[in-house]
Amino acid sequence: MKIAIIPARGGSKRIPRKNIKDFFGKPIIAYSIEAAIQSKCFDKVIVSTDDQEIANVALQYGAEVPFLRPDEISNDYATTIDVIQHALHWFEVHGLKIKEVCCIYATAPFIDPINIQQGQRALLAGALNYTFSATSYAFPIQRAFYLNNKGAVNMFYPEHYNTRSQDLKEAYHDAGQFYWGTPEAFITGKPIFSENSKAIIIPRQLVQDIDTVEDWEQAEVMYEVLKSEFNR
Repeated sequence: MKIAIIPARGGSKRIPRKNIKDFFGKPIIAYSIEAAIQSKCFDKVIVSTDDQEIANVALQYGAEVPFLRPDEISNDYATTIDVIQHALHWFEVHGLKIKEVCCIYATAPFIDPINIQQGQRALLAGALNYTFSATSYAFPIQRAFYLNNKGAVNMFYPEHYNTRSQDLKEAYHDAGQFYWGTPEAFITGKPIFSENSKAIIIPRQLVQDIDTVEDWEQAEVMYEVLKSEFNR
């Protein structure tokens, strides 16, 4: 069995009720559920939540909610891996064998079914633990700096102060959309960022992590621009 697991706890603090907050006419989690269903990669699309209202919304948009997540993995310290491991254990106890699993974040309104499909193909094609969405940094990370405790500027890599941008290696970061993996990799907690993983590169204009109100507002601006481009 191939499953998508969408973690969606109810206790978001920086953006209250974030996972079901309206985003251009529907709860933001609906975009993740619909993309998972449209990809046709899964036998089941599961939402793992501790919140009955979120569960009801998930069911409305076509996901399944076979359990409510226990309190011990629904607090601020629970990790995504904790949630996936709990879901996989639940399926094992109920006699369902999982062959492939994909974690999809609930606040990913730019997620594309085609990229989900690409991640699955890459996982099956190689001896990999994971495939996941990623995007490039807009500026060379080797030229980054930090502020010390006196507010003074310090470069992370001062040796690159005069290096031309085109001579620096391009860097990438997690796009926060999806993570395909083998059940064994998730269960044993193997690291996602390793040589046994492959990144599915997403254009920067289709990536926005949403953790703060500022992130949400940025996502709204991006979505408006994409809608206007599409309707031209």
